[in-house]
Amino acid sequence: MATFHDSQSFLKGAGVNKFYLDINQLPKLGKSPADQLYVIESKFANRPDLLSNKLYGTTKLWWVFALRNPDLLVDPLEDFTSGKEIYIPSTKAIDRLR
Repeated sequence: MATFHDSQSFLKGAGVNKFYLDINQLPKLGKSPADQLYVIESKFANRPDLLSNKLYGTTKLWWVFALRNPDLLVDPLEDFTSGKEIYIPSTKAIDRLR
C-alpha cells in the first residue's frame, strides 16, 4: 500500500490503495502558552486557507485551526465565521507536527 506524501497535509501518512485513502490518524495539537487568541476577520470568513497563507506562508496548513479548536470548528469551513474567537497555533507547534 502506498502512502500519501505531502508533509503539510493532514492526510500525510494515510495509506492509499487504488480506490480510497485508508483511515486517517490525525495528529494531536494541544494547548500551548505560545498560542494566540484571534478573532476571525470578515475577509477570512469560511477561508481558513487564506489565514493560513497570511500566518504561515502556505494555504496548505488550513487544517491546523480545526485541530487546535475542535470544539469551535467542528466543520473547519462553515464554522470559520467572522467574529469567532479561535486560538492560533505557533509555528513551533506546527513544525512539531511535520
